[in-house]
Amino acid sequence: MSSSTASSPYPWYFRPLDWGLRGLAALPLFVLYGLAEVLYFLMAYVLRYRQRVVLKNLRNSFPEKSAAEHRQLARRFYRHFAQLMVEILWLRQATPAQLKRRVEYPNKHVLIDHVEAGRSVLALGSHAGNWEWILTSGQLQLDVPAVGVYQPLNNGFFDEFMYKLRTRTGAELVTMRETIRYMAATRNRQKVLSMLSDQSPSNPTNRYWTHLLHQDTAFYTGADRLASHFQLPVVYVSIQRVRRGYYRIVLEELFDGQSALDPNQHQITEAFARALERDIQAAPADYLWSHRRWKHKREATERVH
Repeated sequence: MSSSTASSPYPWYFRPLDWGLRGLAALPLFVLYGLAEVLYFLMAYVLRYRQRVVLKNLRNSFPEKSAAEHRQLARRFYRHFAQLMVEILWLRQATPAQLKRRVEYPNKHVLIDHVEAGRSVLALGSHAGNWEWILTSGQLQLDVPAVGVYQPLNNGFFDEFMYKLRTRTGAELVTMRETIRYMAATRNRQKVLSMLSDQSPSNPTNRYWTHLLHQDTAFYTGADRLASHFQLPVVYVSIQRVRRGYYRIVLEELFDGQSALDPNQHQITEAFARALERDIQAAPADYLWSHRRWKHKREATERVH
């Protein structure tokens, strides 16, 4: 797949920004973490980046916590988010050996067993930990082509920038719109198709409602349809931060790819929601609370499961 911006380069006035980001990416990661502390202070105390959204999400998700605990959790999130930003930037010059050392897959056999049996696999991740290191490191460690499903960014410069980061270790990208067509065209080629499945869908005809963290929450239903149509085993990707700059990826099978599956029952999406809820409760500061995850409301005709 080619980048959505390959045929229309970004405007010339983004070049100084590109040079600046290249220069920062060349710095050692420990230096970038020093920069992250500055970013943390700016976001948490000066700019108060999406503070209302962050605190509202935390209040609704953890009603048992006090206001002081919500504020403390918000500060921990901002520090994590700042570190995440420089870790993503560092990807521009990270070597395969460095990525392998910083991202471990202790039970990758959960996925590899399906690949050795001749099947492609659908991997479902979320905006927890450092999700941007998963596709790049997975391409290096799973011995099978990794393909990420993504939504092109509106800004041409940042779309191209992120495209290059995500594919620099050999992984492929396919847009959300092209996923079905791509899977049909590559049906006979083994691969791991990776999706971040905690997005907030706006189309009432393409969403499934369930409870997540005490709230009615909508999910895309693409995972159920893909798994059913192509008989794909489905694996949940638990992104766990071991310490700063080091992650453990624990895989959990949600569907074996062979049992009977009714896509209209949304068993896979429901199982994903429960695994995601468990992970957020285990490490709440590592989730993307600045995202307007609950901006859409359930219509009267839509049932919550």
